[in-house]
Amino acid sequence: MIVIISTLAYDWISGPILWFCQDTRLWGRAIELAAPATGFRESTRGWCESPGRVASVALCFTVQTAKYPLHLKETRSSAFHPTLGDRSAIDALNPIHSFVDEEPELRIGFIGAGQMGRALGRGFVRASLCQPEDLLAFDPIAATVEQFAAELPGATQCASNAEVVTTADVVFLAVKPQCLSDVLLELQGGTPATCLFVSIIAGTSLTTLCEGLRSQRVVRVMPNTPCLIGCGAAGYAVGPGASDEDAQLVARLLESVGTAFRVTEKQIDAVTGLSGSGPAYVYTMIEALSDGGVRMGLPRATATALAAQTVYGAAKMVLETAEHPAVLRDRVASPGGTTIAGLQVLEQNGLRAGLIDAVEAATLRSQELGSGG
Repeated sequence: MIVIISTLAYDWISGPILWFCQDTRLWGRAIELAAPATGFRESTRGWCESPGRVASVALCFTVQTAKYPLHLKETRSSAFHPTLGDRSAIDALNPIHSFVDEEPELRIGFIGAGQMGRALGRGFVRASLCQPEDLLAFDPIAATVEQFAAELPGATQCASNAEVVTTADVVFLAVKPQCLSDVLLELQGGTPATCLFVSIIAGTSLTTLCEGLRSQRVVRVMPNTPCLIGCGAAGYAVGPGASDEDAQLVARLLESVGTAFRVTEKQIDAVTGLSGSGPAYVYTMIEALSDGGVRMGLPRATATALAAQTVYGAAKMVLETAEHPAVLRDRVASPGGTTIAGLQVLEQNGLRAGLIDAVEAATLRSQELGSGG
């Protein structure tokens, strides 16, 4: 969302103040009329009526756009005094303010068209951040890039990594770590300064990426596999040549497939250990809960569904209530009840300590991989 603040100064004794958007490329309308002293009443047509004199009216528009960044130009019409309630006048009115998106298409490229690249592409299109025709990809395995194009009809299948880089505005590096050297070798002739690189390659530092790409405009991302279904959790660190606008764009793109948090590069390894590897920890917990249900007589399918839904519901409670997990846990564990008996066994078997140690071990391994270990 982009918020545009504009002030209209008119000296009308009475009558409506009208706002009318004629540009169908803008998907928004006035959401607030910040003039509490005038007694404004907002109507569903995006205009309002004031019972008295208005000297200055501040309007706040929220506009959602599929392009980034947004370039605006403003035009102003002459003052207009229709009769109160004369809605036919709205359609004849030239816009008091019209906002026109003059932004060229944002083209997003993928070096590596595997399942993570496809998931990101679907998310971008689903969130109206781009159209399939704005996507392009290359993968050395022909079947992989063909599947990318099949899932995103209209996407361009490029002939090389170099073609992706020279055509796209944003390039996602989505190859396996062992394939990165071949990619950098192909691009050693240099990359366009206009290209923003976003790496989702595990264990590859910003320094390595910047040196290999010969560009400082790089953002390093650690996503996780639930982004495949639009429920990802990612952290991203910004390179020395990437601007705040670049960071905002990356955040918008990542949020189309889940949530995203800006962190320092030093913290990326911790993100890897927690949310990057975390789904595997949770799958293990779901499997164990399901096994417990089967042991106690439940059918496997029922036990697995109950376990998965329980984890989903508990996670949603944490996110939506913003309460500490311990507070929510205590509400379930009544004195002398079943839950506290189960929690005691978990403590005796070291579940909490095991999860903490797992995050630490995965973080340290990520650090080792980043240093060539």
